[in-house]
Amino acid sequence: MSPRIRQRISCGCEKGSELINNHLPVAQRNHVAWAFKATVARYPDRPATRVREGGAWHTTSYRELDERVTQIACALLLAGVERGDRVAIYARNRPEWSQVDLAIMVIGAVSVPLYATDSVSQVARECTDSGVVLAFAGDREEASRFLEASTQVPSLRRVISFDDSGSEYVASLEQFAPSDRPAAAEVVDRVGKRLAKASPEDLYSIIYTSGTTGDPKGVMISHRAMMAQFAALDRFFDIRPEDDSLCFLPLSHALERAWSSFLWTHGCMNTYLTDTRQIAETMPLAHTTMMVGVPKLYEAVVEAATKKAASSPVKKRLFEWALRVGRAARVPGASRLRRAAGLAALPLADLLVFRSIREALGGPKKVLACGGAPLAREVEEFFAAAGLPLQNGYGMTEAAPLISFNSPSGTRIGSVGRVMPAGRLRLGEDDEVQYSGPNLMDGYWGRPHDTQEALVTDASGTWLRTGDVGEIDKDGYLFITDRLKDIIVTNGGKNVAPQPIEEMLRADPLFEYAVLLGDNKPFLTLILRPSLPNLSQIADSLQVNYEHVSELLSDSRINEELRARAARLTEKLPKHMQFKDMRVSLEEFSVANGLLTPTLKVRRREVEKHFHELIEEMYTKLRRDEKPAETPAPHSSSRSGGEA
Repeated sequence: MSPRIRQRISCGCEKGSELINNHLPVAQRNHVAWAFKATVARYPDRPATRVREGGAWHTTSYRELDERVTQIACALLLAGVERGDRVAIYARNRPEWSQVDLAIMVIGAVSVPLYATDSVSQVARECTDSGVVLAFAGDREEASRFLEASTQVPSLRRVISFDDSGSEYVASLEQFAPSDRPAAAEVVDRVGKRLAKASPEDLYSIIYTSGTTGDPKGVMISHRAMMAQFAALDRFFDIRPEDDSLCFLPLSHALERAWSSFLWTHGCMNTYLTDTRQIAETMPLAHTTMMVGVPKLYEAVVEAATKKAASSPVKKRLFEWALRVGRAARVPGASRLRRAAGLAALPLADLLVFRSIREALGGPKKVLACGGAPLAREVEEFFAAAGLPLQNGYGMTEAAPLISFNSPSGTRIGSVGRVMPAGRLRLGEDDEVQYSGPNLMDGYWGRPHDTQEALVTDASGTWLRTGDVGEIDKDGYLFITDRLKDIIVTNGGKNVAPQPIEEMLRADPLFEYAVLLGDNKPFLTLILRPSLPNLSQIADSLQVNYEHVSELLSDSRINEELRARAARLTEKLPKHMQFKDMRVSLEEFSVANGLLTPTLKVRRREVEKHFHELIEEMYTKLRRDEKPAETPAPHSSSRSGGEA
């Protein structure tokens, strides 16, 4: 925020914010908006948000943030937004995202976060399903896409863009809620009365997540659920107002959204990364004490450090020595003798190797959390050795999202930690992990049948069926070992239901079988088995000479036609649902070779084993071609705290 706008806000809306605060009760209510207001009262001059623009940091205090939230809340009220109305946010991370989110909470409305990478059809579907009445878009491009989607959303009355949209149909946020024009005291007082009616049972948000069918379901999360997990985190993490965090994951992701809301209850500063491609250069500049990430980010750090060390034989030997020292000294499991030797050599290893790794991440971290997807043990051990222990956790959007986590006082490498305080874990049929706790969702919006399938109620309480297979050791640490649901979770935390995409591909008679792959990988890939008669027809039309059909796959024209047809069928999907590479096999899919079930369904895991070499070939090529600085952010994930 510029100094000029900060001055206008301070002069124009401070009185209005005081009017709202007059409605605050003596005791803090179990509601995120009330918790935010209490923090403003305690730490008005502490920095709340920070963003880098034009090579400089722009910081806003809690008082200034509160004043801007009040302005937007007044504008929402004047726009006719009622308690319980749904308001969408379709933008990348930036301070305005949180300003709007908090304003929506203050007037008792419900945020519907949407990913800025969502397609027009996906935005329209989710907004129509939730009955969104008003929407905020980010930049001009996002506003244009949302405007296109708005024609398919009957309930939508208005679209506002954070920036100048360039369209007469979309007002900017500054036009909607002018920062230099304070609302009338009567309007501010009405907003305060709205806030006074806030209840822990109010909906905090409706967050859409994909199921096994690919049909998004709106997860209803209450303020009660959010505050319950905040209380749980407070038991294990000593978060102080002086701490700050880097907002890297999309705020539309349940994990980052919950974490950012948690920061508001402690007076911490949140630094917004507006472009995830700048993560490598931003981390050392921001130098935050906390950060929440996904395995993809941490794997990229390991890969970059390893690649740098490999630049010379001396550096490589030094790097490998330091890792051995760090593992012996810091990773549980080493013998007493090895640990003693490791501790003796650790200062030198820190000086020569580990200090630079910590600085690349912006210095030591009080909290370095990981969720959203499975985390490789070797990555976890690398960070522990470097003096940057990861707090690996597990959750689902349906649990707001916290289920279990490792903490500074209790960590077991390879596990996803112990169950959240006040929560319970059990293993159901087929060792399915089931969770019960105060942060469970209220259900899926408008989907009572799906809610009944996900939440099982018996004499012991209500339990969320996670669809994941696990083990719980004697000390209560949870280990995720398999997945019952046929969902792909990339290592960037993105959930993809493969069946609808595979059916889309098989609609083309040329493709007999299509198997989408990518679980715990950075991108999706594809194995195709073409219909041999149709493949021969394609060869004839392209005038390809061959004696046997097996020769066709060595012809570039045939491969290009197959790739082009598959790409055309999936080109309108969101980017994270599109395959990055594909391989074609003429091998038959059958029950006899184990690739099909007796009911002729594809055995995905058997396909992965059977075509292991082809699959590894694709990912090796993709890793080689991928730009090192890019770390894709996660899409809507049912495992938002994530199997990690």
